[in-house]
Amino acid sequence: MKTYWNRREFLQKTSAATMAAFAAGAPMSSLLSSCSPSKKPGQTNGTADTVILLWMAGGMAHTETFDPKRYTPFVKGMEGNRVLSTFKSVPTVLDGIHFSEGLESIGKVMDKGTLIRSYVAADMGHILHSRHQYHWHTCYEPPQTVAAPHLGSWIAKELGPKNPVIPAFVDIGQRFTVGEAEELKAFHTAGFLGNEFGPFFIPDPSQGLESVRPPVGMDAKRFERRNQLYNDLISSGPMGEFGSDYQKESLKRSMEQAYMLLNSPEAKAFDLSQEPKASYDIYNTGKFGLGCLLARRLTEQGARFISVTTEYEPFKGWDTHENGHTRLEDMKKQIDGPIAQLIKDLDKTGHLDRTIVILASEFSRDMMVEGRPGAKVLEQVNQPDILSDLKFYGMHRHFTDGCSILMFGGGIKKGFVYGKTADERPCKTIENPVHIDGIHQTIYHALGIPPDTHYEVEKRPFYSTPDGLGKPVMDLLI
Repeated sequence: MKTYWNRREFLQKTSAATMAAFAAGAPMSSLLSSCSPSKKPGQTNGTADTVILLWMAGGMAHTETFDPKRYTPFVKGMEGNRVLSTFKSVPTVLDGIHFSEGLESIGKVMDKGTLIRSYVAADMGHILHSRHQYHWHTCYEPPQTVAAPHLGSWIAKELGPKNPVIPAFVDIGQRFTVGEAEELKAFHTAGFLGNEFGPFFIPDPSQGLESVRPPVGMDAKRFERRNQLYNDLISSGPMGEFGSDYQKESLKRSMEQAYMLLNSPEAKAFDLSQEPKASYDIYNTGKFGLGCLLARRLTEQGARFISVTTEYEPFKGWDTHENGHTRLEDMKKQIDGPIAQLIKDLDKTGHLDRTIVILASEFSRDMMVEGRPGAKVLEQVNQPDILSDLKFYGMHRHFTDGCSILMFGGGIKKGFVYGKTADERPCKTIENPVHIDGIHQTIYHALGIPPDTHYEVEKRPFYSTPDGLGKPVMDLLI
């Protein structure tokens, strides 16, 4: 963190914030939906009131994780087309249901959740991670003429904060300095809903407390003076002259929320050093594991929507263009213990009853097929037919026709498996396909948000899912 902020930098930052508010736009009329006019923010007739999204950024192979197929060990000179899974399968707590080796801990808590084995990602031509991530998080295919809100922003807007001190939407783990930054920023936004419903960013959970403190060298009184200066700049600058009342109020409220958090006892939730050592050590597998711990602590303090990501950085993490098998050995170590512990902790305290936890990725992977059968796209990986080196052993191509999603808590069925993929290549969805509008509407339904929720933007309705046609997958719900 910078140890000194001069006036020029401060003004530059406030100018940037003002322009961002303009770009975000604002609803041009009040809510146009089937919501009861008497329904107040925070009220819900659903089975959940909080969501945690565990985002496996980069493309998590279903056959290597939660939908294993026939295991074929590596032998130099083997045919690549023979390889369906590079890990052995291991039993879970559910009879007859196996996960890939290395995910034993998550397998032991599947009696508390649902496994979806039939998510089908969109066919958008040449596959780009940022485009599919945009689609998953907003439910809209890019590009859009309107800045589409993130799923978390819709929830923050429709339900309001559970605790007015804690940001309603918190994003943990994603930096914007590691490649495709602008593309990632495009969906990490509240769009036309306004800045106050956008994410509160914590790039590194181990430094979460720093996110709610003034910069080093700035005492509370000085920070308060700058906060007042910021409000004056909003009033006297371009926003004050040209911005709508909604935009100005949204921007001010976003700053007021941050200022309120700064002075609140709840800020301690961001301080992971307060966690007992035994618990901390279970979660401490890296940034993602600590992100799960922070998500648990923020859920207990009243956050509405929390996203924890393994972080998308090209050719790292789940983005396995080579060394797929060895890379996944490491990724599983990062996620298995923390995710299982998160579910157990939330269940123990009773929070899982009202919290939906989702594990998902933008698409899956296969060794041989880029895209999907019948809709193959430009191949992006030099994958030889004969495997001469261990680095070629793994799922390296992007596959969109069979992906796994886990869902727990908040009205989701327990010990349930939905959908099926083929046991032989191509391991595509063959039963009960699920698409992104169905996933979003299932979440909204559990939260009590009506399926036709929309706003009028540029004189046309903009729905939470395209054209308001998305339907919840009722089979997933209790």
